[in-house]
Amino acid sequence: MKQGDFRAEEIDTGRPHPARIYDYLLGGKDHYEVDQVAGDELAAAAPEVRIGLQANRAFLRRAVRYVVGSGVRQLLDIGTGLPTSPNVHEIAHEVAPDVRVAYVDNDPIVKVHADALLSRSGATGIVLADLGDPAAIVDHPEVRGVIDFDEPVALLLVAVLHFLTDAEQPERVVATLRDALPAGSFLVLSHATDDFADRSEAQAVYNKATATLNLRSRAEVERFFDGLELVEPGLAQVPFWRPDTPPPARSGEIGFYGGVARKSG
Repeated sequence: MKQGDFRAEEIDTGRPHPARIYDYLLGGKDHYEVDQVAGDELAAAAPEVRIGLQANRAFLRRAVRYVVGSGVRQLLDIGTGLPTSPNVHEIAHEVAPDVRVAYVDNDPIVKVHADALLSRSGATGIVLADLGDPAAIVDHPEVRGVIDFDEPVALLLVAVLHFLTDAEQPERVVATLRDALPAGSFLVLSHATDDFADRSEAQAVYNKATATLNLRSRAEVERFFDGLELVEPGLAQVPFWRPDTPPPARSGEIGFYGGVARKSG
């Protein structure tokens, strides 16, 4: 059986997948028992994980509103995960209805669910591709069908780079994507860290999943913004990046950094 541009048997249901673990922890329904078990283990190892993921989604919403409010009308969301309302295009369209969004993920199940939700108007699209091959993403005809790289783009790498190992050269990945963006573009990025607590047990949960969890320090995360101008307040724990409501309880424990940076001329 074939669905879209992959075979159904290519879906790995024997191991947890990060997108499906997140779906479970955020209260979704598009996951398997292995993902639920992994999510429960993760919550036991890192009790703040649920509020952390919710804070990360809230950061995404604020960052999308910021870049669209700054005039960007194209968003490239890599590692989008399973659809969680409000989706990126819904957030963006609240600010400007003419925004175009290209979603990219490496999980076939994400593509199936996103295809069911997205319009075929050309304003949104979903591509099955891997962050480890950034040039292929930039050159993908379906990405190019939505995104014009001659005009400013907001690149979203939200809670995805920590699934790349150092051997996969995440700084090279980000540099390749950054170099494809014209002046006036933005990078929206969040990344898990163990700066605030030992999270080796949480990392161990992902050793059984389709991708490992690679926690990085503040200095390591800041390097992803090299060549760009961080907007205020710079890199911060996600609840404290331009909050529009009082940060939730235990925000100081949340192991996610987030930031937005602009590419100048």
